[in-house]
Amino acid sequence: MFAPRIYMERRRRLLREVESGLALFLGNEESPMNYPDNTFSFRQDSSFLYYFGLDQPGLAGVVDFEEGTATVYGDDFTVDDIIWRGPQPTIGERSKAAGIDRTAPIARLAEVLKEARRTGRRVHFLPPYRADNAFKLKRWLGVDPDKAAGKASVELIRAVVEQRAVKGPEEIAEIDRAVDISTEMHVTAMRMVRPGIGEAEIAAEVHRIALAAGGDIAFPIIGSVHGETLHNHHHGNRLKKGNMFLLDAGAESPGHYAGDLSSTMPVDLKFTGRQREIYEIALAAHEAAAGALRPGVNNLEVHLLACRTIVLGLKDVGLMKGDPDEAVRAGAHALFFPCGVGHMMGLDIHDMEDLGEVYVGYEGRPKFTQFGLKSLRLARPHQPGFVVTIEPGIYFIPQLIDKWRAENIFTDFIVYDKVEKYRNFGGVRNEEDFLITPKGRRRLGKAKPKTVGEVEAVRAEPRI
Repeated sequence: MFAPRIYMERRRRLLREVESGLALFLGNEESPMNYPDNTFSFRQDSSFLYYFGLDQPGLAGVVDFEEGTATVYGDDFTVDDIIWRGPQPTIGERSKAAGIDRTAPIARLAEVLKEARRTGRRVHFLPPYRADNAFKLKRWLGVDPDKAAGKASVELIRAVVEQRAVKGPEEIAEIDRAVDISTEMHVTAMRMVRPGIGEAEIAAEVHRIALAAGGDIAFPIIGSVHGETLHNHHHGNRLKKGNMFLLDAGAESPGHYAGDLSSTMPVDLKFTGRQREIYEIALAAHEAAAGALRPGVNNLEVHLLACRTIVLGLKDVGLMKGDPDEAVRAGAHALFFPCGVGHMMGLDIHDMEDLGEVYVGYEGRPKFTQFGLKSLRLARPHQPGFVVTIEPGIYFIPQLIDKWRAENIFTDFIVYDKVEKYRNFGGVRNEEDFLITPKGRRRLGKAKPKTVGEVEAVRAEPRI
């Protein structure tokens, strides 16, 4: 946890942003793996962590906008709990660390919410993403679980998004720490990769590094010779000569802040000519996008710059043709780059995605509908304190190539005969994390190997 004053100031700011009523922040419960006592690793709700700081299951917090108070609700351990899980500080003792003096049993919360409904006071809540919290809203507020997300308070969502989007110094230090660990994870993978090793062996060592640092992984590890599948969590392949291995993995710090890096490396000691050619185009897009980051620049412009850089590079190697600007406007580049250039990051790997991308990334505006562009998570001007990822890539997805070619899509821009020769190429991307500063941007954490020379130098080191 941070110092109590941090949480007190966060709640004070929230009190200024919402006019009246109560804000109900639901902490998470344990999540059973295959029966109630065998659970997945506990992960607290990020907005609850942000305002209340308490990292244990079974809690809820209420901010009263009229009284100006904050209360934590939960039940202390019984002797039976202590037998199995050991002694714990009381909820009252824990809450003082977040600057909160008011606590009560969870049963009291049901009474408070019942009284609020009886007297016509509005109870604000955020969209639930776990079924147990949706059912709590049903039990306490009479909200249909299937409609709970749509009943969430837009006023509270907007206030939380705008507050959490700008990171404080204490948060930036945590993210720097998470990225440092993430860099170690990626360098280790670069040293391990070789013909015959299993993807699962690399993923296991990458995960071990995150655990050994006192935290965990920030999201399920993507580590695959099939880098063309954007979120590929399958680790069942063995690496072969001529493959490339794409790793997208990040550590979560002990304070639950995320790092998020991607690397692509040859299974052989050096990139082949074709691998190097595509890799350097993707890297050029990465550097162009990162170089454009500064306050006031809309992330949409950063994305389109990356797209144009990719088109220019693919034209040079004969995979695309025509006017690059027209190709990007039409969306022809999305055959190779069907996703967005990056996203916000913080307590969540896709920061606040549970609150809705239209609020986090679009300030309430509708998202785009064009293929590729509709996957851009962030399309708003950058502000000092934003933390964002930059991760353009180039992907050869056989099923997408076949579909577009059969439908004669974008034949003015795509050289399908040449593309066909790359259908089994896979995919490449580099990803780094950046803080928007008052005058520009700063890469967070230790630098990871990124250029062809840097990656090949690590590949040449003694094998693990």
